[in-house]
Amino acid sequence: MHTTAPHSPLNITRLLLCGAMVVTLSMGIRHGFGLWLQPMCMERGWSRETYSLAMAVQNLVWGAAGPLVGWWADRQGATRPLLLGALLYPLGLVGMSLATEPWALMFSAGILIGAAQSCSTYAVIYGAIGRHVSLERRSWAMGVTASAGSFGQFLMVPLASTLIAQMGWQQALWVLALSALLIGPLGWQLLADRPQPHAPKAPSVAGAARGEPTTAGQALKEALTHPSYLLLTAGYFVCGFQLAFIGVHLPSYLKDQQLPATVATTALALIGLFNIFGSYSVGWLGQRWSKAYVLAGIYGLRALVMLAFISVPPSALSVGLFACAMGFLWLSTVPPTNGIVAQMLGVRFLSMLGALVFLSHQLGSFAGVWMAGRLYDATGSYQVVWWIAIGLSVLAAALNLPIKEHLQPRSRQMAMP
Repeated sequence: MHTTAPHSPLNITRLLLCGAMVVTLSMGIRHGFGLWLQPMCMERGWSRETYSLAMAVQNLVWGAAGPLVGWWADRQGATRPLLLGALLYPLGLVGMSLATEPWALMFSAGILIGAAQSCSTYAVIYGAIGRHVSLERRSWAMGVTASAGSFGQFLMVPLASTLIAQMGWQQALWVLALSALLIGPLGWQLLADRPQPHAPKAPSVAGAARGEPTTAGQALKEALTHPSYLLLTAGYFVCGFQLAFIGVHLPSYLKDQQLPATVATTALALIGLFNIFGSYSVGWLGQRWSKAYVLAGIYGLRALVMLAFISVPPSALSVGLFACAMGFLWLSTVPPTNGIVAQMLGVRFLSMLGALVFLSHQLGSFAGVWMAGRLYDATGSYQVVWWIAIGLSVLAAALNLPIKEHLQPRSRQMAMP
């Protein structure tokens, strides 16, 4: 098997450094949105479902725009999508701060920020990594980038909490809008990420030897008829459900349990801190163990961690232990998931195909964040949602076990000499 990157005009150190900083900003801002739920709802007179629906739309737009943005990045490189993200993110944050009606919140926090995230997170950055990092180091490189997203959460969530406490929730959003502008110059540093312009018409010898798709249409057709790709996509729905529910609703859940606000802030920060180690460790493990088995193990462990958390009386200690354990498993699904896509279908259309899997993740995010708000307003409790998240985790573990990450689709096997 050919194990070098297709072409490497972009310095790997610059790619990882700039990519990590982009994800730190984009994901770091996103992970703090749960801190705005109660202050915005109280001041605007909204229900939790109103805010939850806007966050759900954000996740849905992020996922739905992902394959198109990924196709764009696969054709023209990472810089242009990142520049668009650097424009949309600040506009969405400022619009969110000025929203006085639910539709305005839906447009700013939902549509604008969701589109910005599709342009400035993993699909775009991982596509560049796939084009410039060899197979032997690819899982590790993706783990480094996922760890950066976790560091962003560890860094930005306490910062956001401090800004809200000292400046107010509106001014805090303005500060974050200014920080999101930095995605632009960071994206400009990746200008050398230029996919080969004639690659679809004249695929490389190595790509042909592996039978990689040579057009976007062929890549989509093979992905959607690949049983393991479909299992991977279905399992990723569960990851989105769990992360969106916990990320947005954990602060309110803990406040309902009469715990101080600092406990929630600390918990979100600990999730980010421990996922630095989790994402890096899983990226390293993905080079040595079956990525499908690693994913099954992550989902199984999540079920056990959530079950233990809701089985004991909530306290600062139990929340801290939950945050550390869940943090280790938080974004650790990202490197093996994208690594499996690259192994099954090649790296030529990795941004697009990875974003298509991520669409399932975001459908899960929509369901998790909206359903939690809906069920809370209906029952006055999050308990049912916790049990749904646990059951889905067991299902995801079962879906990932039969995945054959090295298996080529039948059509490609027949075409190979």
